[in-house]
Amino acid sequence: MLERLNEAMEHIERHLDRPVEAGELARIAMTSEYHFRRMFSALAGMPLSEYLRRRRLTVAGAEVLAGERTLLDIAVRYGYGSGEAFARAFRGLHGVGPGEARRTGAALRSQPRMAFRLVVEGSSTMEYRIVEKEEFRVVGKKARVPLVYEGVNPAIAEFIKGLGKETVRRIHELSDQDPEGIVAVCDGLDPSRAEGTELDYYHAVVTNVPVPDDLDALTVPPGTWAVFANTGPYPQALQSLWADVFAQWFPSNPYRSRPGPEILRTRITPDGAEATTELWIPVERTPV
Repeated sequence: MLERLNEAMEHIERHLDRPVEAGELARIAMTSEYHFRRMFSALAGMPLSEYLRRRRLTVAGAEVLAGERTLLDIAVRYGYGSGEAFARAFRGLHGVGPGEARRTGAALRSQPRMAFRLVVEGSSTMEYRIVEKEEFRVVGKKARVPLVYEGVNPAIAEFIKGLGKETVRRIHELSDQDPEGIVAVCDGLDPSRAEGTELDYYHAVVTNVPVPDDLDALTVPPGTWAVFANTGPYPQALQSLWADVFAQWFPSNPYRSRPGPEILRTRITPDGAEATTELWIPVERTPV
């Protein structure tokens, strides 16, 4: 899988001055567009669209300093419809406008080319199981929140804080199947997975009981789930679990992620130092 991902990265480099479609990159990587976007974001730490933008502005910066093309020619070559749009994007990455950069020879920022490799530690094994689930419902309270890649999501933290103990208790009592208890559920993510785009966040349980009128519900169709578990320092253990799933498990197993909600069950010790985490990701077998 990683070898095919790197072939897709080479395709990007050869087409920085032309449109690059995620579907074509997924075809090169021999996977679905959904899984390619998900895998790329997890491994690269940024959405595909952001990486493309940074790489184009990096090579455009070199051309601006070279002085062989007009600024408008460079703007059009790298997909900008006007000099003004190009100047705004250029300043956003480099901290200086293209005209000023050319006049002064200013130092510019660079997004390096990415390549992926698998580092095999060999000192531990990843605990996982494959679960086939019938249709179920996610029932609880829902909020539309921005996607945040690092640190605590303040919108989610504020949302949970405002629910109140009685509401959380009522939601918890509806749990009747695995994963048990209160879970965090993310659904409806933008295909780009760009930071700041919105998603549906549920503070909820997994259940099939009738839904109370004052609660939100998401019906999840039957499907296959990969379930990963670990225990360790919080939040470091959780963050490493996400990284290991996409950097090590998917490239080594005949599965790919599929559209659907992602479910996280976290139980933190009273002192907040450690947590036991269970991560449910919807998957499907990779076609042979």
